[in-house]
Amino acid sequence: MSWKISPAVADILRRGGEGEGLEREQAILLLILPLRSREVAALMQTADALSRAQFGEKAENHFHIGVNVAPCPLNCQFCSLTEKAGIFKEAAEFSDEQILEWARYGETFGADALNIMTTGNFSFERLLEIGRLLSKSVFVPLVANTRDISHAEGEALLEAGFVGAYHAVRLGEGRVTPLDSKRRVQTIRVLKDVGLKWMNCIEPVGPEHSAEEIADLMLLAREHGATFSGVMRRVNFPGSPMEPYGMISELEMARMVAVSRLVMGTVPKAHCTHEPNAISLAAGANLFFPEVGSSPRDGEADTGKGRGSSGERCKAMQREMGWNPDLPSNCFTRRPSPAGAVSPLG
Repeated sequence: MSWKISPAVADILRRGGEGEGLEREQAILLLILPLRSREVAALMQTADALSRAQFGEKAENHFHIGVNVAPCPLNCQFCSLTEKAGIFKEAAEFSDEQILEWARYGETFGADALNIMTTGNFSFERLLEIGRLLSKSVFVPLVANTRDISHAEGEALLEAGFVGAYHAVRLGEGRVTPLDSKRRVQTIRVLKDVGLKWMNCIEPVGPEHSAEEIADLMLLAREHGATFSGVMRRVNFPGSPMEPYGMISELEMARMVAVSRLVMGTVPKAHCTHEPNAISLAAGANLFFPEVGSSPRDGEADTGKGRGSSGERCKAMQREMGWNPDLPSNCFTRRPSPAGAVSPLG
């Protein structure tokens, strides 16, 4: 029995493994390889080796805090936080005390960033207030996860203490969402223009998405210099209009994580997968998102009591796979302590 892989795939993996990045047709070829083939095993190992060499064995944890639940009128079909989903009947916001408690927990377990998520119709001024509150209280870098913004709003995020923003052109943008992909890209340019780090993920991936559209978003992440990229699969909440399409497996997601990693080359500071899973940590991923508060994948108002993973669980999984979450972040520099404050990290 031969253990060789095809010469064409071997050449792509050589290029990808050296950090050169991949072109569109090369990415597409990898995305359609038989999932249990030797080529895919070699692909995942190549991506894993590249990440471990580039990221220095560092595992990242960016702690997601969803600050509000609401029947959002944007009605993105994959999201549980919408009017049409009917799960959350009234808008509600977590208190400052609860948000601070979560943020301090994130600081204590060693989160590398706090990812502050809002629904699409949440008050931008209120997001700025939360940023100012957290920047005075904890020493973990703040990342905004909110709607499309202008240059003035980007500068306001910086002034409020945010150092980055998560923003993605979602798969099916304009079909399963009411939003314009060109406007999403414009916001990415805004983030870069004003000096906010841009975080990204190929999401939310389902079985209905083609290799071509997935590859195009991977190339977009490299073109615009994402601080991190990666892959998140769609998780169907009960009653989701996307349920008939099913979901991809963690194994399929890991293959996409590996392709995305090779596409990105030496551009990123980390590479993500969501929800947390061990196999992607052997396929080029080193970044997890522990979660509390609202989540578009959950019917619980606080996903920490539902699907969300704790910081401790994420770090334990990373250690099992040979990553070290206790090293300094490659994505951010921890902020100095505010005057008079005492860090729970010592």
